[in-house]
Amino acid sequence: MSQHKSLPLKRAASEVRVIRFKCALHNTILDVLRDRGWQETKEDDWDFYWCDVGWMKEFFDHCYMDEHVRICHFRNHYELTRKNLMVRNLKRYKKQIEREYGKLEASKCEFFPTTFELPSEYHLFVEEFKKYPGIIWIMKPVAKSQGKGIFLFRKLKDITDWRKEDPVQRDSAQSEREPPETYVVSRYIENPYLIGGRKFDIRVYVFVTSYIPLKAWLYRSGFARFSNTRFSLDTITDSCIYFTYTSSHPFYLLSFCRHSPYQCGNTKDSTRL
Repeated sequence: MSQHKSLPLKRAASEVRVIRFKCALHNTILDVLRDRGWQETKEDDWDFYWCDVGWMKEFFDHCYMDEHVRICHFRNHYELTRKNLMVRNLKRYKKQIEREYGKLEASKCEFFPTTFELPSEYHLFVEEFKKYPGIIWIMKPVAKSQGKGIFLFRKLKDITDWRKEDPVQRDSAQSEREPPETYVVSRYIENPYLIGGRKFDIRVYVFVTSYIPLKAWLYRSGFARFSNTRFSLDTITDSCIYFTYTSSHPFYLLSFCRHSPYQCGNTKDSTRL
């Protein structure tokens, strides 16, 4: 008589755990969470919380979370997402590598351009600026996105608002003036990679589930965006040459997309490039 293994009975529907979620946003993210069939809650009994940055700063260090619950941010995530802090950490990491393994190994960290934070490092920047007269520099606000506030320049007179004054020589009018917004200034890459003569960026999605140990999942597909105009250094004021942000030149987008395969902001599959 043959023996048959007994198959496990399906778990009763009432025993299936329902995932409770909370979302601080009212956009596509909320729609996706709802479409998963999860149970939305407004209370603090959530299993997953798509929180905002404000909640992280105010509550994360003062609340207890069970082992199974998840949120969408890591603590101190802004150390990587704010431009000035990311540069500081890259410079600190390079110095650590040089200290522990030597200059040859540290040279592998030279994958980002010379960068300074303004106005706090204005005098250091000026020293570097004078070594290479005539080259192009790019200014970016540390906490903005979509190309807001970005501009290119060749002359120091274009960034006088970020000049750091000597506190001894500062007059009363300068003391009353509000300090400028914090920016990073980087040496502009004048020979970038191009596709079809245009600048581009490739966006890929990485899902990081842990930093210690590091666990990251790379999504197979991404998308590429192209600038509106062929690359040229003849002018540094035309944003359609240098930027790939659709928000920075929306009025050019419609006519350009009708006539060119390199659509500015087009979600072209990066695997086909």
